[in-house]
Amino acid sequence: MPVQNILLYPHPILKKMARPVNRLDDEITGLVQDLIDTMREGPGSVGVAAPQIGVSLCVCVVDVSANRHGKENNHGLLVLVNPEIVEREGGAIMREGCMSVPDYTGDVERATRIRLRFRTADGSEQEIEASGFEAVAIQHEMDHLDGVLFLDRIVSLKTGLFRRKNYR
Repeated sequence: MPVQNILLYPHPILKKMARPVNRLDDEITGLVQDLIDTMREGPGSVGVAAPQIGVSLCVCVVDVSANRHGKENNHGLLVLVNPEIVEREGGAIMREGCMSVPDYTGDVERATRIRLRFRTADGSEQEIEASGFEAVAIQHEMDHLDGVLFLDRIVSLKTGLFRRKNYR
């Protein structure tokens, strides 16, 4: 499947609630592959959500295994269909970036451990516990499904938003 273009802020789809997936079919399978291909092609990307490629459905992918922050603690490639966080614990402020907001990064507070329930691309229901960088990446991608960008969660607009020098 082809790599898709990433919508950039302030595109209106990025601020919309995505619709739940009611049926897993070839269209969803294709969407998942597009998301994986787009994530892998993005510089430094560890996830992408369907709204970022213009599809308003509750589907995202996350894979932090190649990132230095997630190498030691990860579930590999996660395909999340209709994900739901059922438990949160802890909190930490981390610097986040986003392919839809390529010129900025920001300090965002996120839970450091989450329990997540979701369907996989083949329809099976799963529940996992994620922590550290992987938990942060999952929360970031799930925010896209709710029409929320990391910009909406910046700890302090005065001291927590930074112009990106180099997107790499």
